[in-house]
Amino acid sequence: MKRLSRLPMLFTETPVYFVTACTEKRRRLLADAASHEVFRQFCLNGRERGALVGRYVLMPDHLHLFVCIPPGDMRLSMWMKSLKNTLSKHWRTGNIEAPHWQKGFFDHLLRSGESHAEKWKYVRENPVRAGIVSKAEAWPYAGYILPDSWT
Repeated sequence: MKRLSRLPMLFTETPVYFVTACTEKRRRLLADAASHEVFRQFCLNGRERGALVGRYVLMPDHLHLFVCIPPGDMRLSMWMKSLKNTLSKHWRTGNIEAPHWQKGFFDHLLRSGESHAEKWKYVRENPVRAGIVSKAEAWPYAGYILPDSWT
């Protein structure tokens, strides 16, 4: 049987990943102003941390984000571990007992701008589908660190 060929990749030098990570036992830890600020500060220092973050949505029990790992020594798994550790440290200072995160995370390599747009449209509507807000724009724990042109 003939194997299907892989789709061509648009982002070859600096791949863009769509990432999802969940809290342990789906604990509602992420959707508050303090956790949002810790997340944003971590991502704003992205270049120093070896990754660039574009759009994101923090749901109460999971997060979605678009992240680019420029060529170098950093790996996505190392960066995600650092992000999770940073948020866990914040929660521990608030006496929230660990474990905070499910092991691992889901990542999907985006192959085109169209794939990025489709994923963002779906992710941006998560708070609406969850019944938390009536319009995606009303959810305060979503946005972007770098503008759309970051890739």
